[in-house]
Amino acid sequence: MSTQTISRLFRQSVLIIIGAAICACGSAPPEGGSTMTFTLTSASFSEGAMIPRQHTCDGADRSPPLRWEGAPPAASYVLIMDDPDAPGGTFTHWVLYDIPGTHTELAEGEQDTGLAGGNDFGRRGYGGPCPPRGRGAHRYFFRLSALDIPSLNLPAGAARRDVEAAMRGHVLATATLMGRYERR
Repeated sequence: MSTQTISRLFRQSVLIIIGAAICACGSAPPEGGSTMTFTLTSASFSEGAMIPRQHTCDGADRSPPLRWEGAPPAASYVLIMDDPDAPGGTFTHWVLYDIPGTHTELAEGEQDTGLAGGNDFGRRGYGGPCPPRGRGAHRYFFRLSALDIPSLNLPAGAARRDVEAAMRGHVLATATLMGRYERR
């Protein structure tokens, strides 16, 4: 075998190894992980800003408008909103699942898209920020996950833990928006 042939085979082998390494990096994420992120925004408040009163228990308690961009092709979405600063641990304010993958937004107060899960207020649907008075601002995280399945096959009113268990291994990407609210 000539030196040129050996050199060519060596370069091809190196390219194959590099290609395999690149493919391995883009493989399926670990259980519950995601391979990319996308953007979640609201016309009512920006990242880290105060959530307007109309979206809280002190106002009309209507869900804020949400819009997302840059999501991978998804079969469906799951939205979970919680308050990790609540006394006693994280408080779930909103669970919405089986949102059609064709959607890119939820209008203010929208309740007819997807299935509403149970929240920690003991009801289905949105329950706005309502921290204890005089204890400072709490953070509220809106997490939207793009899934590779069209349905979680859960009944309406499912608990957050059941929604999270059903979506495990199906998350393509997640977008997060955080707002704050304080009752004085």
